[in-house]
Amino acid sequence: MQNDMRGEDMVNTAAFYAITYQGTWDPSGALNTVYCWIDTYRLINRANLVIDGVTKAIEKGVISAAEGNGYIGQALFFRAFSHYELVNFFARPYKHTAGATHLGVPYRTKPSNSVATIEENQALGRGTVAENYKQMLADLDQAESLMTSKSTRSAKNAIVYVTKEAAIALKTRVYLSKHDYAKVISEANKLDGLYKLTADPNEPFANNYGNSESIFSIENSATNNPTVNGALASQYNGRSLIAISPIIWNNPGWLATDKRRGSSLVINRSGVLFTNKYKDTSTLSDASPLLRYAEVLLNRAEAKARLDDSSYLADLNMVRNRSLAAPATEQYAASASKVDAVKAILLERRIEFLAEGLRFNTINRLQHDDLVPMSGIPGKYRNGQLPLPKDYVIGTPYVLKDGDVPALAYSNDKYVWPIPTLETSANSVLAAQQNPGY
Repeated sequence: MQNDMRGEDMVNTAAFYAITYQGTWDPSGALNTVYCWIDTYRLINRANLVIDGVTKAIEKGVISAAEGNGYIGQALFFRAFSHYELVNFFARPYKHTAGATHLGVPYRTKPSNSVATIEENQALGRGTVAENYKQMLADLDQAESLMTSKSTRSAKNAIVYVTKEAAIALKTRVYLSKHDYAKVISEANKLDGLYKLTADPNEPFANNYGNSESIFSIENSATNNPTVNGALASQYNGRSLIAISPIIWNNPGWLATDKRRGSSLVINRSGVLFTNKYKDTSTLSDASPLLRYAEVLLNRAEAKARLDDSSYLADLNMVRNRSLAAPATEQYAASASKVDAVKAILLERRIEFLAEGLRFNTINRLQHDDLVPMSGIPGKYRNGQLPLPKDYVIGTPYVLKDGDVPALAYSNDKYVWPIPTLETSANSVLAAQQNPGY
């Protein structure tokens, strides 16, 4: 939700995400941003506790190496994924400096489970972004080597537990952010034949614990979910706190007959549009989708297009065609240039992953891009109110008006989130490494 609220394709309709949506955060307030740091490092510490404890259990013969390695691999996956999210929010993107030598985040690999280790972690400063990426990719390589394949699990458990394939899929995202396109392709190729897109774009959400393309999702249930203040079905759907923006809805490249505009995936409430990807507004049991095969295909398509590999088109159309009324005539043709090809893939990403928290990830990595550069965060539909039904006009680009949220320049210090005061007040090392402007 924070990733979507940093982008322009979803609208904050109330006060809930106003600070993120408008970019008005500060180190001591903005609890949504403060707790992204605190809770993500809490998850990292739990992963490190698992790694440390299971390693000792294996050494003592309490559990077998085969069983223990699976647990360690899953913990490494969460450690890498968590640091990846943190570096996207609290640091500048990979291409900000040559060699990514600018400050990233502290990469914590030891558990805080004693006075000594707490002090050691507090003394750990921000590594460079290059160092962050090197460690997260090492974690994912090791996770892949330690975990078993999804083929060893039941259909549901192959989705809601981390598997070897999940580590591979996440690497395609990380390498894309690193602009290492050859590695995106080689990792994605490992998943050929192991997943397939569902025939209907709604199926990964209607059957989110048993479909053929979900690689990893967080399991939720009636008795274990993020509650009305955090569950996806609550925020995007039941409480109507996040609407679909006319900015993406009106994009002429999104065909009027596209099935992703249909009622199975979009709810029309008196002319205001909301996602219907998360359907269970009563018990909040929808899975939280983190990795789908559609993303792997589009990651590979973009990498191929950037490397002048014409086979990008097959991956792109595999995702697009299942949503078309007439694929034979509406599918993408080969683009005239690399720029046009990448633009088509990027638009497809926006449509396919609408309301799945991937928009800011794309915005961030395209800063300083050589083909389709973005400069900061685009302007957004007005904050804090339901969109006007008359502003949804398929095929007519939405033009920002007075009262809409202006673009945030990349040069603005607010582009990067501040390290929270709760951290810097207790950590002199990070206090000295606070992001500029805070």
